[in-house]
Amino acid sequence: MDVPENLRYSTDHEWAELTDGELRVGITDYARDALGDVVFLSLPEVGADLDAGAVAGEVESTKAVSEIYAPVAGRVTAVNDALVENPEILNDDPYGRGWLFRLEPSDSGAYDQMLDAAAYRAHTGD
Repeated sequence: MDVPENLRYSTDHEWAELTDGELRVGITDYARDALGDVVFLSLPEVGADLDAGAVAGEVESTKAVSEIYAPVAGRVTAVNDALVENPEILNDDPYGRGWLFRLEPSDSGAYDQMLDAAAYRAHTGD
């Protein structure tokens, strides 16, 4: 299981990367592996205000349907339209081209409260 050291993680298996005050959010390799081949995605609308832990979208795979959660509270500033049109990108590159949406956090300290890579590995038992 790939768990990049430079990212932060939620217990719901989302990852986040802080760049210029915004978070780029996706699902982890662990979640992607558990789901199987992704065939459909629904993502939040740009401008939507999300609470931490709120449902932000949905991932449908050959095995299951799973909800995507906002790792922190904030406003959605962008979504990955290429991924909606080609959800299979997520199967090959969950940390790169497979990002889901960008979020401007309501609380600048919320990112620091997310799990680091070591804590996420412990959470997943890896």
